[in-house]
Amino acid sequence: MKLLILGATGRTGQQLVAQALEQHHEVTAFVRDPSKLELQHEKLTVVKGDVLDKDVLMKALEGKDAVVSALGRGMSLKSNNLITNAMNILVPAMNATGVKRLIFESGFGVGETNRQASFIQKMIFGTFLRNLYADKARGEAVLRKSSLDWTLVYPVRLINGPRTGKYKAGEQFSMKGQPTICRADVADFMLRQLTDNTYLKKLPVLTT
Repeated sequence: MKLLILGATGRTGQQLVAQALEQHHEVTAFVRDPSKLELQHEKLTVVKGDVLDKDVLMKALEGKDAVVSALGRGMSLKSNNLITNAMNILVPAMNATGVKRLIFESGFGVGETNRQASFIQKMIFGTFLRNLYADKARGEAVLRKSSLDWTLVYPVRLINGPRTGKYKAGEQFSMKGQPTICRADVADFMLRQLTDNTYLKKLPVLTT
């Protein structure tokens, strides 16, 4: 497939790029700073641009089969409405270019998934992550109202580590404490959705 990957220089995004290339996809990495993506591959194209620049984004979307996004603020706890603003540009841009499939990484505790959270998770979501999660919820509301073939992915607390394939996906979990999942496994799951419609227009949670 021909994929456009957003947030490609982030820690999950780099896993998406590497694993997609391993699977022989043609990858276009959409990045603000190309120097942060050291990987080189004959099937990798790096496009410099801001996701909030509709013209550049639409050009990158042309001819793609799907968009896979790990867009986020990195280590910052302030969103500056990134996801809301990006979604308001991305959804119409995908419609205009005829790209229907979008697999978008969110975070466990955003929106409806907050109901499944443990006490300690809810404390963290309601304090440190409050600003980020409110922005994600607003942006995701835009996506869920669209006609795109979307999947919103909600991993629990992210950590680094090798891909294990030993994780659980589902729409309902009873959480205890603060479980973790490695970014490599999140990327693995997201790319699997390219050929699996189990979670089409659904909200899978990922945990170990």
